Formats: sequence, C-alpha cells, structure tokens
Amino acid sequence: MIFRKSDSSQPSQSSEPTPPVRPGSKGRPTRSRKEAEAARRRPLVVDDRKEARRRDRERANQQRIESQQALMTGDEKKMPAQHRGPQRRLVRDLVDSRRNVGEFFFPVALVIMLIALVLPLVRPDLTAVMSTAMLVVLWGGIALCVVDGFLIRRLLRRRLEAEFSDVERGLVGYGIMRAIQIRRFRLPRPQVKHGEVPLR
Repeated sequence: MIFRKSDSSQPSQSSEPTPPVRPGSKGRPTRSRKEAEAARRRPLVVDDRKEARRRDRERANQQRIESQQALMTGDEKKMPAQHRGPQRRLVRDLVDSRRNVGEFFFPVALVIMLIALVLPLVRPDLTAVMSTAMLVVLWGGIALCVVDGFLIRRLLRRRLEAEFSDVERGLVGYGIMRAIQIRRFRLPRPQVKHGEVPLR
C-alpha cells in the first residue's frame, strides 16, 4: 500500500464551519453597555495645555475668518453680534441707499490737508491764502456733516418707529457712524445701491 504525503502548502480547513452572516447584520458582536460608555467618555480638561491652547487658537482663527467672510457677503448668521438683527440691517440699508455728505467730505478734507502741507514748500507766497481756504473748506464741510447727521437721524427714527414697535438703543449712532465712512470701505458691505428703496 502506498501512502502519499499530504501537501503542507494547502491551508488546513477548520473543523468548525463559520456561521453565515445574516442579511442586515453588522458582522460583529454588539458592544456591551460598559464598553459603549467608555467609548463615549471624554476628559473635560485636556491634559496637554499646549495642545489645548493650539486648539483654541485654531478655533478663534476659524471664527474670525468666517466673521470676515460674513461681513463681505452679508451673511448675518456669522456676523459679529453688533451687526446682527433686522433693525441694524434696515439702518445699514437706509444709510447705504442715500448719498451722505460725510463719505465725500473726509476724502476731500484729506486731499486739502496734503496740499496745505506740500504747497508752502513750492509756493511760500500762497501759504496764507491756502490756510484760509483750508479753514473755510474744513469748517464748511463739518457744518454740512452736522446738518446731514440731523437729516439721517430723522430718517432713521421715522422709519424704525414705523417698522418696529420696540426700537433698540444706539441705532441712530450706528447709522451716523456708517454714514461718515467711505462707501467702499464699509463693513458689512452695502447690499443696496444708491437710490434703491430698502425693504425690511
């Protein structure tokens, strides 16, 4: 009788058959309640303070980036708190829809001041005339800004009282400060054009 040597390269088959996987099952045993609670448990305080500070900086940087993007796009959900709310949005739209004296006065005043500093070096004989002209323009512009501020104040109060029963404090000052800024540098960015009627 001839006995053949078994081939050792073939994998040995287990004597116990593997149970078939049921349809819809996870394919693994369910964790015990103790194991699930241990997996959910997280430390309240991070042991590594350096890592905690790094995470805080990353979170603050991310929030700052989102806030800056919201100021550019007009997304109120991510804006800083001082710009949120329907009343502040209406104030911004009312100011942005009109041509304000302040937004034109300050660039003109800056140019005049630069000319007043340079001109005496070129034409010293015109120093007195330039100083007088600068005073007239500056004080005249300030007077116009004050008058325009009263007009803005009346406009904002009348529209806010008509639209809202309870008006927040500080909205008039919020609108006047926006009115004296150059339009292209205002944040949040204007969402209405000049002459456009703002809607609530």
